[in-house]
Amino acid sequence: MQTREEKELVKAVVRVSRYLICIAFICLACIVLTITALFDTGQTTTSHPKVTDNTSSPVSPVVIPPSVETISRAIPADAWKAPDTSAIPGGKAGEMIRYGKELIAHTANYLGPQGSIAHISNGMNCQNCHLDGGSRLFGNNYASFVSSYPKMSNRSGRVEPATERLVECFNRSLGGTSPDTSKKEIQAMMAYLKWIGQGVKKEQKLFGNATEKLAFLDHPADPVRGKQVFTLKCMSCHGKNGEGLLTADKKAYVNPPLWGPHSYNDGAGMYRIINLAGFVKNNMPYGASYQNPQLTDEEAWSVAAYIDSQPRLHRDQHNDWMNLDKKPIDFPFGPYTDKFSEKQHKFGPFKPIAEAQKSQISKNHKL
Repeated sequence: MQTREEKELVKAVVRVSRYLICIAFICLACIVLTITALFDTGQTTTSHPKVTDNTSSPVSPVVIPPSVETISRAIPADAWKAPDTSAIPGGKAGEMIRYGKELIAHTANYLGPQGSIAHISNGMNCQNCHLDGGSRLFGNNYASFVSSYPKMSNRSGRVEPATERLVECFNRSLGGTSPDTSKKEIQAMMAYLKWIGQGVKKEQKLFGNATEKLAFLDHPADPVRGKQVFTLKCMSCHGKNGEGLLTADKKAYVNPPLWGPHSYNDGAGMYRIINLAGFVKNNMPYGASYQNPQLTDEEAWSVAAYIDSQPRLHRDQHNDWMNLDKKPIDFPFGPYTDKFSEKQHKFGPFKPIAEAQKSQISKNHKL
């Protein structure tokens, strides 16, 4: 017969054994979870960017892993760099600059379909195409915008002031109607554009200006392959049908529509795939940059071809590019001075067109 003390001892040993077994299981579970987390971190990462529009709900676009062929690139020491916004002066001049910056970033809140001041645009913001308020390297920035005006516009065939170019953006990229250039809003935009382009001289060559011009392919850009790129790397932010993502109050876009009635029309600069491919290469998908692109050149050309193959509003352009010698090689509407089709002018290959244009210019100079 066991004594009372022996029985209590056995019970205590059993309890301790149970505790030790539980602790062992907990430790094993922690080890498994740690290994799993480390494995997942090596496969994918997500980012939670700050949404500048306080009317929108939080958005967490997925950073897509880059294509294996992409190569990191260094920024030259002499590359253009936007001035720091902390250097915006005080007083009335500074107020106008800041208001202009706000209008660039949140155009639709003021001038969109539900704008507080006027209803003259499609709901997109200037910043949708001119990233970070027009300050990003190869993000269609405003570095040389003001310094290049007034200038002869090959598209209109006349000398234009900078304000006329803003009007064209409202008519084409923002798919709307002409703003009154004498009003405070356009004057504020001009104040910001002058400030961001300070120190840039007329015709000065700047690394990182506007969009990158990618090397031409030796074959047409492929919209079919572009659809695959879009599905894998663009659809999560811009929607299955390119419809974009609206803010919570439905007044503007967090992620812009890439086609359809609320996107840029076919008179916009982004409807020319040389421009769009260079823009996409350096900025898309989310997280990409000049230093660390996530698409190959081939993928950038292809997805640009796919996006610009989709339906969008048409703009009457019969008075554009009346001097055919000045018409861009990727302008997709004839007539042309060369023998190449509208399809080749839209998708390429562009090298034969560029060579033919260069040859024609050379002949004209000899006459």
